[in-house]
Amino acid sequence: MQIPRTLALILAGGKGSRLEALTDKKVKPALPIGGTYRLIDVSMSNLMHSHISDVWVIQQYLPHSLNVHLDNGRPWDLDRTHGGLHVLPPFQGADGEGFAQGNSDSIYRQRDLIRDFDPDLVLVLSADHLYTINFLDVIDTHVREQADLTMVTTVVDEDPSRYSVVQSDNRGSVIGFQYKPDEPEGHVVAGEMFLFSADSLLEALDVLHEEHGRLEDYGHDLLPWFVSNRKVTEHRLDGYWQDLGTLQSYWTAHMQLLDDDGAVLDDPQWPILSAQPQLLPGRVADGATVRDSMVAAGSRIAGTVEHSVIGPRTIVDEGAVVRHSVLLDGVHVGPGVVLENVIADVGADITGGSQRGTADAVTLIDGDGLVHVAEKFDRSATLPRGF
Repeated sequence: MQIPRTLALILAGGKGSRLEALTDKKVKPALPIGGTYRLIDVSMSNLMHSHISDVWVIQQYLPHSLNVHLDNGRPWDLDRTHGGLHVLPPFQGADGEGFAQGNSDSIYRQRDLIRDFDPDLVLVLSADHLYTINFLDVIDTHVREQADLTMVTTVVDEDPSRYSVVQSDNRGSVIGFQYKPDEPEGHVVAGEMFLFSADSLLEALDVLHEEHGRLEDYGHDLLPWFVSNRKVTEHRLDGYWQDLGTLQSYWTAHMQLLDDDGAVLDDPQWPILSAQPQLLPGRVADGATVRDSMVAAGSRIAGTVEHSVIGPRTIVDEGAVVRHSVLLDGVHVGPGVVLENVIADVGADITGGSQRGTADAVTLIDGDGLVHVAEKFDRSATLPRGF
């Protein structure tokens, strides 16, 4: 089919407060994933493979680290003269408004640019999920059903109350929408991928702004408006999908990568691409033990590493033990230290020869080496094998 003129908006400005210290100094889409990738690589790569080449990244919170990684779109062939990647920085409106107060507000701030670009469709994505999808299939569903909005949905096994819960009829038409409900009706949730007909989106933004004065998050205003006033259909994603909005889900996604139960980042037909650092391969010293783990470039392992993800430039000294853990860039684990079910933030220097972490929780160690309150496992969530 002929691809409609499609503009992709990646909302990459959220703070990600549920990730605690991991997002104190960096925006959530810049978080490392799988050792050498960044979370935004997932959205960018899925768009590239889907032949969508007009991509705008809307920023607000701590944009610098993300801008460095985006590298003008080069890893995804988006550094081009016409179209390609455009980074939209945060700004205050000329009418005296402050910074955007939610993702609907962020889209509203760009309405004039969207109107000038004149797309047929606007694809709105969050940049904090792990998944694989061909967006051309979503476009096909949207066009076939003559929808004003197509929501990509998925089924979760865990408690769905922290998501947007969707109800649909047997034809796939969305007939109900609950934003983070106390009593969810079903386990079908919105996967934070929304394809709008551009005219309908611009109309909705204007109507809602006129009615309410200021927009908030689209779960509060924009999406319910479409469900009540326009034709909304769902496109079901049957493959892997994970929201990395909590410490447990971030840790779980990494353990699932190790268990081959999670996202696939190295499919030769659909690889996740990234601006990876130019470093020597990871080195495993004589006498070290490494089992069932991912070891990134520039790392040096002299101790024991089991079922863990080791980021670039990370050092595990002789006599140290790392189990079921995720160590981000530049972490140092000193002699005698034992880590179990730990996430260690960028640059953490962990010394002192004692154990951090327990078998029944995820423990966060921040960039200063300080241990934060452990997050107990939620057994209603999908956990990796053996937990």
